[in-house]
Amino acid sequence: MKRNGLLLLALLLIIGFAASSQDYFLLPETFNMKKGDKLSLHLLSGNEFQKDAEYRYKDAKISKFMLYEGSKKTDLSQAPKDTSANVLNYKLESSGMALIEMVKSESIESERNKFLKYLENEGLDKIAEDAKNSNQQYFVEKTNRYLKTLITVDKPSGKDFDKPLGETYEIVIQQNPYKASYGDDVTAKILFKGKPLKDAVVIVYIRTINGNVFPQKLSSDAQGQIYFKLSREGVYMISSVHVETSTDKNADFESWGATFTFAFKNADSAPNTYKEFGFGDKH
Repeated sequence: MKRNGLLLLALLLIIGFAASSQDYFLLPETFNMKKGDKLSLHLLSGNEFQKDAEYRYKDAKISKFMLYEGSKKTDLSQAPKDTSANVLNYKLESSGMALIEMVKSESIESERNKFLKYLENEGLDKIAEDAKNSNQQYFVEKTNRYLKTLITVDKPSGKDFDKPLGETYEIVIQQNPYKASYGDDVTAKILFKGKPLKDAVVIVYIRTINGNVFPQKLSSDAQGQIYFKLSREGVYMISSVHVETSTDKNADFESWGATFTFAFKNADSAPNTYKEFGFGDKH
C-alpha cells in the first residue's frame, strides 16, 4: 500500500513538472475574422509550440480574462462560457485589431532533477545554479502566466495593442504583423514589473501551415527589446520565462511567463483553420 502511494506521488510530481515546463498559449481557430463572427478561442499548453493539452475555462485557474478593441475593454470572465474544451465562444462586434489577454496562476511541486532540467532548458542558468546549491529533493514553484493573442476583424486598423497592460511580466509588440510584408522586422519589448528587462531569454516560434516549427532563441537588450523577421507564413508565438527565488514562504521559486501569439500571411488569402493544432479539417 505504501509502495502504491509513493508511486502515485511520483506520478503527480512528474505531471506537475510537465505543467511547469510547458508554455501556455492562446490560440483562436482563425486570426482573421469578420464583424459578427464568433471568436472560438482555445487555451493550450505544450513544449516547442506543440499542442500537448487543452483546458476548459473552469479548469484553467484564470484570474483575468480581457478583450481589448481599441479603447473598448470587455471582461470576458463575465461572458457565457461554452461547455466544450475551448475557453471562449464570443461574438465580435467591432472592426479593427482585437487583443485578448489571460492571466493564470498556480503552485506546482517538482522533483529536483526535472526542475533543474526545466531551468536549464529555459536558459535560466543563474537560477539553476542557485537550485543546484540546495540539498532539496523537491521544489515548489509559484507560477504566474500572462497570455496574449492578437487578431484582426475586417481590417488591421488601430494600434492600442502596442501599449503595456500593466502586468507583472509582459510581452508588447511594436509593429502590426497584419499590415506587414515578408521580411519585415518586428520588435517586441519584455517588461518586468513595468520596466524593460535586460537579458531576458526569449524564444520566437513559427509554426507553418504544414505543422513544421521553427524556433529562434533571443536575448533582450538594455531596453528590454528583441528583434526578429517575419520570415515565414504561419502562426507565431513569442515566449519568455523569468524565475527568481520566492519571497513567499510557501514556495521555493516564483516564475513569471508570457506568451504572445499572432498569425502572418504574405498572400491575400489566409487559412481559416489550423488543422495541425487539431482544429478543423481544411485550410
